[in-house]
Formats: sequence, structure tokens, C-alpha cells
Amino acid sequence: MNCQEIIKRLQSLSSEKYKANVVKMGIPEKCSIGVSTSEIRKLAKEIGKSNELAFELWETGYHEAKLLAVLLFDKKQISDKDIEKIMNDVFSWDLCDHLCKNLIIKTKNYDSFIMEWSRTTEVYKIRAAFTLIASAAIHDDKITDDKLDEYLELIKECSNNQHEHIKKAVSWALREIGKIDYTYNEKAIILANKLKETGNKTQMWIAKDVLKEIENVVKATERKRLISINTKMGQEV
Repeated sequence: MNCQEIIKRLQSLSSEKYKANVVKMGIPEKCSIGVSTSEIRKLAKEIGKSNELAFELWETGYHEAKLLAVLLFDKKQISDKDIEKIMNDVFSWDLCDHLCKNLIIKTKNYDSFIMEWSRTTEVYKIRAAFTLIASAAIHDDKITDDKLDEYLELIKECSNNQHEHIKKAVSWALREIGKIDYTYNEKAIILANKLKETGNKTQMWIAKDVLKEIENVVKATERKRLISINTKMGQEV
């Protein structure tokens, strides 16, 4: 399928329900087709990897075409410059997270984006930095203690940003670090309590959001990471 055929395929899969959900997130109606993520993933498997096709789909401006494009990019053939170019077109939290979790975290230089974007003023680049930290805490088995400590400092520095989509990502990053092991659970709790005791309204919100998930965790034999006792598996442990 070429780009035009894929857009027609997406349009054939559209529903008013999903289109309404996309518009609710702030995506202009003219840029929304209205296709579920599960259908987009099925289509991506059918098409296969192609950076050329992915860029064509991205340039159509359709939200769902961009979600599909992310899944078609080959992480081995995409450059840092390409990622910067793509990220400049991100204006919604779901596309931001989708891009980070399905592509950027799989590239060898993802950490350089964290360090750069955490210090910018662009909302979705800042969110991307902390989405990547959360993803790294979950998926990167080679991440070092020094790097995790560096991420904790970034979380502390950016915890006063009041933007809804940033503070939620900061909370997410701290929660995921706090579930790596008992050492980082303790470090995350210490930082959260410090934000709770001395921080502003946003920092207090982050602290409460974090603590309710990581204050009481257990180690399940079948899980690499700690889990909350509030989960079904946690209660069984």
C-alpha cells in the first residue's frame, strides 16, 4: 500500500466514537480520522517497516496517520535529527507518549533527548523527557545507578512545572523509578516526602500521587520490579 491507499484504509476503519475521543484531546477535527490504537497496530504489522512511508504518513497531518507512522519507523535507520524534526510536530500527550514508548526509547541515544528536552520550555518535549525516564526505568536493564540518580535530580528540578501534562509525566517517572527495587523505592519515597513537606501546590500533588502507589510495595517472584500491594497480585503476595 502507498500513502494514499493507507489513508483510505484508515478512513474505512473510522468511527465517530474514536473521532470524538481524539477531538476531546485537543486534536482539530480536520486532523482526526477516528481509528482505535488496536486497529492501527494491526495495520502496522500488515504494512511492515518503512521510514520513507512513515515520513509520508506523518506529513499528511492526520493524527492516526502519525500514530501509524511511529510504528513503521525503523529504529536502526532513524537519525537524531529525524527524531527532533518529528518531535517538533507533537502537540498532544498521547502522540508524545506513543512516540516515546514505541520508538525513541528503543534508540541508542534516548538519554541525550532526556537531558536536552528536560531543560527546554516546550511542553511536549518536557513531557517526552519524563515519559522516556519512566520507560527507561521499566525497560532498560542496563541503566546504571548513577543515571537513575541523575534522573531523580531532573525530577526534583522540574517538579514545580504546573502544566497538567508535565506534572503527570514527572509523577509517572518518579513512580516507575520507585518500583525498580527497594533501594530506589526508598530514594523515590524520600524525594516525594521532601516535595510534600516543602514544595508548592504542584509538587505536593506529585508527591501524593507518587506515595499512594509506591509507599507500600512488595516483590513478586514472577516480576522483576516491585508491585503495589493495591494491585491484585500485590494482595496475593
